[in-house]
Amino acid sequence: MGQVVVPIDVPIIGDERRKNWAKIVSNVDPDKSDGWAYEGDFIDVGGIVDLATPAVLLIYGEKGSRTNPQIEAGAYVANTDGSITRHASASGRTWARTLRDAIAELVANADQQPLHRLAWDARLAAYSDEALAQELKRRQDST
Repeated sequence: MGQVVVPIDVPIIGDERRKNWAKIVSNVDPDKSDGWAYEGDFIDVGGIVDLATPAVLLIYGEKGSRTNPQIEAGAYVANTDGSITRHASASGRTWARTLRDAIAELVANADQQPLHRLAWDARLAAYSDEALAQELKRRQDST
């Protein structure tokens, strides 16, 4: 199944004034139990990012004081319909090891994620007949 590029609203976890980041995870090193176990590209948080989906996201954030941050992290899948689905979460200093196996499984199965499609919606009426016909032809040609 090919990937579809869609806009994804990547949330901020924790406090936006503290450390927060997100990464598209492409591989997990099973021999590491810290944040370096997760290979992939960093993306911005707190806004819309165009992503090839389905994609496995690791989102990290901190809240609390600078001297005593409270760590939160989550494993998500960015779906082809523009939504994200939370699959696991962790907190505290062992967040990376806590999430490692769940994220490794998501990465291993990423190409088997179902294609999420939106149902018919009245917004489709805003598109011209020609645009809809072109999209239908594109879908038929890609199968």
